[in-house]
Amino acid sequence: MNTRLLDGRLALITGASRGIGAAVAERFAREGAELVLVARTVGGLEETDDRVREAGGKATLVPLDLTEEGAADRLGLSLAQRWGRLDVLVANAAMLGALTPLAHYEPALWDKVIALNLTANWRLVRSLDPLLRASSAGRAIFVTSAIADSAKAYWGAYAVSKAGLEAMARVYANELRKTNLKVNILDPGVARTRMRAEAFPGEDPDTQTPPEAVTDAFVELASSDCTKSGETLRAQ
Repeated sequence: MNTRLLDGRLALITGASRGIGAAVAERFAREGAELVLVARTVGGLEETDDRVREAGGKATLVPLDLTEEGAADRLGLSLAQRWGRLDVLVANAAMLGALTPLAHYEPALWDKVIALNLTANWRLVRSLDPLLRASSAGRAIFVTSAIADSAKAYWGAYAVSKAGLEAMARVYANELRKTNLKVNILDPGVARTRMRAEAFPGEDPDTQTPPEAVTDAFVELASSDCTKSGETLRAQ
């Protein structure tokens, strides 16, 4: 009996070259999904592709800087021409920026963080919405952080961008209530990633949850059986 939860579903994952994005790609492959993997680094994408192949899956690799003008539009056009639909979007790509007082934040870095963590995701929504609606069970998952709620001192652009991302996702979910497209927000929690190491360089990574351990929640939200929408969920 086939029990793979994502059989036949086409999933696009951003930030797929390492960390949580790579772990989700490998897990989705094990669950039967066909993958479109997006990241800026070719080498990292190829490493993820190796993991996907070992899991019995297949992926199309898209080296792309999502902050470039027109990047999301080109991506959407390519998907439309090849598949005509998209079943799952995992909007995972993000950057930390600097941990510094707001008044000391460098304007160029602020703009860069907001461009990737927030604006690029809006551009993806704008480009991919018709493809997600073309699916019989479209699912969009926006990856957030508890920092969005805590407004922790010195987290600056990262906290602001994640709070904005959550607001955007809820607006999008409310606009889709009468459709088959479900939109949710997922906080993976504290996981062993490069971003975590940047934020807390003194931590022992062995005390943290490996990215592979938080993938169950992604599978749940990506499944065609998922009925949740407009919710913020915690993976751990």
